[in-house]
Amino acid sequence: METLSWDDLRVLLAIHRAGSLLAAGKTIGLSTSTIARRLDALETATGRQLVHRSQSGAELNAEALRLVRLAEGLEHGLDALRRDQTMLAGTLRVSVPDGIAPALARALLAFRHQHPGVDLELVGENRMADVAAREADIAVRLARSTSSVLVEKRLGTLRFGLFGSADYVRRHLPTGRLDTNDASLHSFIGLDVQWRDLPHEQWLRALGAARFVFRSSSMEAIAEAAHRGAGFAAFVTSDPRTAGLVAVQTTIAAPSQPCYLVYHRDLRAQPHVRAAVASIASYFTQYAQP
Repeated sequence: METLSWDDLRVLLAIHRAGSLLAAGKTIGLSTSTIARRLDALETATGRQLVHRSQSGAELNAEALRLVRLAEGLEHGLDALRRDQTMLAGTLRVSVPDGIAPALARALLAFRHQHPGVDLELVGENRMADVAAREADIAVRLARSTSSVLVEKRLGTLRFGLFGSADYVRRHLPTGRLDTNDASLHSFIGLDVQWRDLPHEQWLRALGAARFVFRSSSMEAIAEAAHRGAGFAAFVTSDPRTAGLVAVQTTIAAPSQPCYLVYHRDLRAQPHVRAAVASIASYFTQYAQP
């Protein structure tokens, strides 16, 4: 009995269901001779005859029927395992720059509506989560990865612009165009100084921004300050938080920032990871430029 194999049990199950060796072979795609060899191997392993063969078909004895029940249990277990490997289920931890977290939340919630078996953890942060160490399953980044264990996909390019409240622009910049020579006369809003090397922060300084009346690590806080008329701030042009703000023309073209999606290569075979990656990439075709 120690030499029983699933292949042999599968043949016995097929004979039981089909009623003959010929029909069993047609059902599972094996020749009649192969079916007979598998049955012989199973009878050798059990030390007894299991099937009485005749011109009218095949009849299983009581011992064979016990093995059939065992085979059916194995079949159900294997089917369940295959379902587990293909079903969209699990928990996904997604790390994104704080500035795009609210917009990406809408895309991920739409994804979860289609795949309710997936639970989501969205982390908006201004640091780069260590995806190689599995701090996050998926991350959207503004810089390319250097790790060999990560799969990287370019999502597109974020375009920036300068925005202010309608009241601030009306009172301080009625022309709607900011001249570099006059930028020092205006108030600006920016990220914490630790992010001064980001392209749009460098751009603000290149425009002549000298007085930053408000800085924060939170884009929500920056948007709130801009809407309350604290000064000019840089936003991704497709950022929904710019609704109600006025876009300002500048003498120096606004920067663009490529963005990338990364995930651990060990997760490539996970259906829920593949589906989430496809959903995020599809969303970015609307949010970012090619």
